[in-house]
Amino acid sequence: MSDLRKYPERPFLAVSAAIVRDGKVLVVRRARHPALNLYTLPGGVVEIGETLADAVRREVREETSLEVEPVALAGHREVIVRDAQDRVERHFIIMCFAARWRSGEPLLNEELDDARWLMPAELSGLQTTEGLAEIVAAALERLA
Repeated sequence: MSDLRKYPERPFLAVSAAIVRDGKVLVVRRARHPALNLYTLPGGVVEIGETLADAVRREVREETSLEVEPVALAGHREVIVRDAQDRVERHFIIMCFAARWRSGEPLLNEELDDARWLMPAELSGLQTTEGLAEIVAAALERLA
């Protein structure tokens, strides 16, 4: 099976969720490239015909088994990965949402090898995707 997201003809639209529960945010560690071993927010690519809020709920459910309520857009990130020949290997536009935890506990899978509920200040001790702390701070503001 070929990876259609590798060397794309266009950027892919994705979503992620800063899920807050009792003042803590859920971070997950990726078990696959391109973000292997980095802590980040759960999320993934928006499917055709899907609203952003529906995509957030589905992606979080698929990745973590949690049920969440997306509340507001907390920001966005652009991820462009280039190969050794400077060709665009991956290109994602990620819409990051502030979300409230509704139910469930994180379950690990082939995409994730760790999940932690952390206070925002604890993020500084982790190897994370770029801008994670800023997105989490913006999400907390929107949920206040």
